[in-house]
Amino acid sequence: MPGFVIEFNRHTGDRRVTEFANAREAMERRLELESERTDQGVEIVALISDSLTTLRQTHSRYFTGVELAAI
Repeated sequence: MPGFVIEFNRHTGDRRVTEFANAREAMERRLELESERTDQGVEIVALISDSLTTLRQTHSRYFTGVELAAI
């Protein structure tokens, strides 16, 4: 099942969503981003879901702002 990493700005609601082939890859990326994070207003989460569509329904709070470009 795919894994997703969401970088969510708590102040603006903006987000960056990256999809990974599996949960392990997503978790490794989340930990990497957490170690580099300088802005505590940015929440970084790794989630497992069958699709981005499902994530939008189950974790709608992360999808209120603007989608930022992938890095």
